[in-house]
Amino acid sequence: MGVLSRVTVAAITAGLLATTTAAVAAEPGATAGAPAAPQSDRVSAAAVSATAASGAALNNLYGWHTNGDIIGYTPVGGGSIQRIAGRQGWGWVGYKNFTQADTDGQPESEGWYHADGWYAVNSAGRLHYASNGPVRDLGGGWNAYNKVISAGNTGGGAPDDVLARDGSGVLWHYLGNGNASLTQRYRIGTGWNAYTQIAGKGDVTGDGRADLVARDRSGVLWLYKGTGNYRAPFSGRSRIGSGWNMYNTLVSPGDLTGDRRADLVARDSAGALWLYKGNGSSSTPYTTRTKIGTSGWNGFRGLF
Repeated sequence: MGVLSRVTVAAITAGLLATTTAAVAAEPGATAGAPAAPQSDRVSAAAVSATAASGAALNNLYGWHTNGDIIGYTPVGGGSIQRIAGRQGWGWVGYKNFTQADTDGQPESEGWYHADGWYAVNSAGRLHYASNGPVRDLGGGWNAYNKVISAGNTGGGAPDDVLARDGSGVLWHYLGNGNASLTQRYRIGTGWNAYTQIAGKGDVTGDGRADLVARDRSGVLWLYKGTGNYRAPFSGRSRIGSGWNMYNTLVSPGDLTGDRRADLVARDSAGALWLYKGNGSSSTPYTTRTKIGTSGWNGFRGLF
């Protein structure tokens, strides 16, 4: 599916917000089991009925160990998470830049949007996609990028898209074709190497467009509001606040609370995990933090 067909898709699916949740991925080259979707029935019924048709996707949170194991945590209401039994992936040694994606942009039977798999880059710079089936190789050259993230539907179509930052600080935009494959890249702009953390997975501000947050080297967190324009997917930045250097990882898996706002997860140096709930405001996009993990989260090399 090319760019023109994505425009058609965007018109047909206006208002759909591509974000995500779980997939059970197997060892590269093997076959994955059935996707383990977040337990949306454990989120309050009121939240489900009010928000199932719009907003950020309800997703799991995943942690990746350097031994190749991936552990999943599902939202169980109010921002709390619970570990999913067993491993959600194995054999992922030497990979980096894990990011969840809803590659078809279609809701599940209960009305929620979920990620149907994840992308990751192997040590040879090959982009792989894992879902319910064999891991797919989508091409090489991805070692040119030091950050790869799917922030949701950033290009105006239905499927999730992919952002990639190269070594010189240029940010590039790859559009999802609806089957996990990606279009040619589009140049967004320079200067993105000013940021040590970049995160996003759906709408934070309440306007129905996928947003992005980025932390600079001084610890200030900035908001980039989504536009839905694939050639210029974000508007100018606005300042959220300072002090974010207390965290060694910032990640947004999507919605963890059932309110259809994309939330932000932060890990501190002691290994505790904190949740900042998205509240639909451009000026103050997150509420006060809540601890959702007491310790041990530094055992994961990556969170996504």
